[in-house]
Amino acid sequence: MAHDGLGPSVSGRPSNERSATYDPKRGLPRTSLGGAGKARRASTSLDFQNEASPLIIPQRLEDDVWRPSTALLTPLDDLENEEIEDTKSVWYLIFLTIPIGGLQISWSVELSNFSPYLLSLGLSKSLLALVWIAGPLSGTLVQPYVGIRSDACRVSWGRRKPFMIAGGIATIISLLAVAWAREIVHWLLQLFGADPESDAVKTATIIFAILFVYILDFAINTVQAGIRAYIVDNAPTHQQEDANAWASRISGVGNILGYLSSYVDLPAILPIFGNTEFKILCMVAAIALGGTLAISCSLIKERDPRTEAPPPAAAGGVIAFLRRVFTSFNRLPPKIRKVCEVQFFAWIGWFPFLFYITTYVGEIYVEPFFAANPHMTPEEIDTLWEQAVRLGTFSLLVFAITSFLSNVLLPFIIAPSYKPRPSRSLSASATSILSLATLASQKSGRAKRWVNKLVIPWLTLRRAWLLSHILFAICMWLTLIVRTTVAATALVGLVGVTWALTNWAPFALISAEISKRDAIRRGQLRDPDAIIDENCEDQAGIVLGLHNVAIAAPQIIATLGSSVIFRLLQKPRGSTGDHSVGWVLRIGGLAALIAAYMTMRVGEERKRHDDDDEERDL
Repeated sequence: MAHDGLGPSVSGRPSNERSATYDPKRGLPRTSLGGAGKARRASTSLDFQNEASPLIIPQRLEDDVWRPSTALLTPLDDLENEEIEDTKSVWYLIFLTIPIGGLQISWSVELSNFSPYLLSLGLSKSLLALVWIAGPLSGTLVQPYVGIRSDACRVSWGRRKPFMIAGGIATIISLLAVAWAREIVHWLLQLFGADPESDAVKTATIIFAILFVYILDFAINTVQAGIRAYIVDNAPTHQQEDANAWASRISGVGNILGYLSSYVDLPAILPIFGNTEFKILCMVAAIALGGTLAISCSLIKERDPRTEAPPPAAAGGVIAFLRRVFTSFNRLPPKIRKVCEVQFFAWIGWFPFLFYITTYVGEIYVEPFFAANPHMTPEEIDTLWEQAVRLGTFSLLVFAITSFLSNVLLPFIIAPSYKPRPSRSLSASATSILSLATLASQKSGRAKRWVNKLVIPWLTLRRAWLLSHILFAICMWLTLIVRTTVAATALVGLVGVTWALTNWAPFALISAEISKRDAIRRGQLRDPDAIIDENCEDQAGIVLGLHNVAIAAPQIIATLGSSVIFRLLQKPRGSTGDHSVGWVLRIGGLAALIAAYMTMRVGEERKRHDDDDEERDL
């Protein structure tokens, strides 16, 4: 896997070649002749020294052919149970996770604006439901496929970047194609003398837009699969929680920007990007995604995957792919498999909330108007619902702000699962940090101690995630007594706390487990309790792809279940007493309680302390 730190490069050199290696006991480079005996004594190559600065690419190998390394046979004896993974800077983590922000802006534009746009083209609501099945479908199929392919990728500039960049280009093209669907189709068909106002042209426009919506969903899932594995590969084990916390914060910023755009007159501000709100939003989303990908890919250097073992030969074809996905589920490490089980039930609750909560808030707003005037005209109902949708969108803005604030504050009170043990020889970055620390004021030191006092020792990330499921279930059943839009907005805002943990906890738990297993395998970390089964599927790409299947598959179940409830309980538009959406949300709350129970089965991670190895998580 493409992680920072050690690589099998020592024995990759000819045995008669003089090579420089790193002496962990002295903290100095030493020169030694190649050969099996001396290679066995060497613990790392100069590649590790070159990673002292988090933004410097490791030294490339002269020999591109991977060979099994005898240097990895005895690193733990040399390191004497020391962790040697570098601690990355905050800026490194920000640059590493910033593409999530650009991707989230693209998601928010699609979720909040594509439905009205497609309806404006003449698409019926029944066909619109078939369009949105593209999201869960692409998540179920694309992410595992991209994970498998990226794990096997051996391109010199990284395993994940080719998929991130290719998916990003496809996403940008799809966004712009959907936004300018009318103009593109009209221009193409006018070449053949078609009337732009004819039904045939309108139908062709709808088909063109739907086609690129499907391409967009598949492209976004390609980018997302690459970014999530990219974060796992490039963040150290003890910083996986921090990295995923930054990913959640940046995603929250993207969410806020996406919802705020509904209140801004973009054609007046950015007329150069288009003559409608929708076109400008798509252009801004394309620029945001392209810009964040360019920043991250240019500053974060993946390890050359050609230095690792060649991927196992895999059979091609759809059947072989589906068989690989099925067998991979059974071979997931136990902790990761349990997290996926939690996600399956959690997302049965989350999917109806995300798609129907604006309708729920809107129904509370329109209910007294329908009761006072049960004979409204369709035009009056449409006008009333426009205001209701705005209120529902405002509740989601409050939801996004609450989620962002939670992403910022929760890491200060949740006890970290990993504590890095400093190595005896300090890296260049660590030396710089210590030099700056000596210049820090005593007041800053006191402030840091106060911040450390905010940590609640018993509140681990797993327990916080468990409590978030319970809070979500309570909020969903509180819909029974909520009768005003103010109370509904406050309720939606409270759910933002649980959304923050949903975007942080499972990814951090899975990422830390993958990174830990890889660090143990490469000799960077010793955990006496860890049992590394080589038959387990623990490559970042396929694991995160399967995790996304656990998120996407229940969305299909939730969609079908919601359809049944709507058919049984929904009343005609403009009628009072329609509580169908409320019951969909409440049943989702029951699924969250099952997820809370399943979370109790997820194991707690032991902390490794600097001075006392016997201390453990509560």
